[in-house]
Amino acid sequence: MSTIIDIQNLSITYNGRRAVDDLSLTVEKSDIFGFVGPNGAGKTSTIRVMATLLEPKVGDIFIGGESVKTNPVAVQKMIGYMPDVFGVYNDMQVWEYLDFFGACYKISENERKVLISDLLELVDLSNRRDDKVQQLSQGLKQRLSLARTLLHDPEVLILDEPASGLDPRARVEIRELLRELSKMGKTIFFSTHILADVTEICTRVAILEAGKLVAYGAIDDLQKQLIPTRKMLISVLGDGSAATDLLNKHHLITNVTPLESTRTTQSEIHFDFSGSEEEKSAILAELVAEKIPVIRFAEDHQNMESVFMKATKGIVS
Repeated sequence: MSTIIDIQNLSITYNGRRAVDDLSLTVEKSDIFGFVGPNGAGKTSTIRVMATLLEPKVGDIFIGGESVKTNPVAVQKMIGYMPDVFGVYNDMQVWEYLDFFGACYKISENERKVLISDLLELVDLSNRRDDKVQQLSQGLKQRLSLARTLLHDPEVLILDEPASGLDPRARVEIRELLRELSKMGKTIFFSTHILADVTEICTRVAILEAGKLVAYGAIDDLQKQLIPTRKMLISVLGDGSAATDLLNKHHLITNVTPLESTRTTQSEIHFDFSGSEEEKSAILAELVAEKIPVIRFAEDHQNMESVFMKATKGIVS
């Protein structure tokens, strides 16, 4: 995979306060990249530079090899930007709203007709095309705004808090849309403080706190780096005492805890494991070799909240 976003030593200062402090990271093509942090961490400031709305004084951002500082027009052609607070023209019909912005992009009228139909179908708004924008719920307005960012077929989508203020169903629908766009080859860079969204769809993530990058990489790698002891769960048929005895003897295993199961024919055991994938496989092989009837052997994946709490310290910039 090749790099499509390259943030190099970016620093942003407002009234003497450092909002972003020497930030460097890269995003690969077709990534769904989560930009995570509490309010005031510097996420929106960084995104405004990426969207060429704010010129960097220190550092630079390259998108598709073009600098936001020296060639912002080339960058604008490659990106679709959805701000955290976006303007919608309430008295316009849904299709008119997209038609207006399509004309701004100098897309011909015939092309706009086809494109608008396709985009409304993509974001599941075809049945609302003649409604006034003011009739849409917040979640449907988010979808309409996402359709607007796609009008000129950008390679990179830059979304600032796309699920903010949405109910759980609307958040799931937005996540599914982002997955679909990623399958279409779009690179998606989105900021959020909703950690469940990051766990669900992101390939990689950066955690920002007080303007500084405190964690960065694939979610699984961050979990292993920040929470080296993994939670494991096994289920066996019948009595679990033999499995418990074997696990208690293993030097990479601690806190072996048999659980009460609602199923009388099964036993469940939790334990903490600090070894590698190969060593995890070897434990399962030992259980099978001892003729212990294992029916489940799984890792209880740490959630993103645990990783976030481990990476950050509650600093306010």
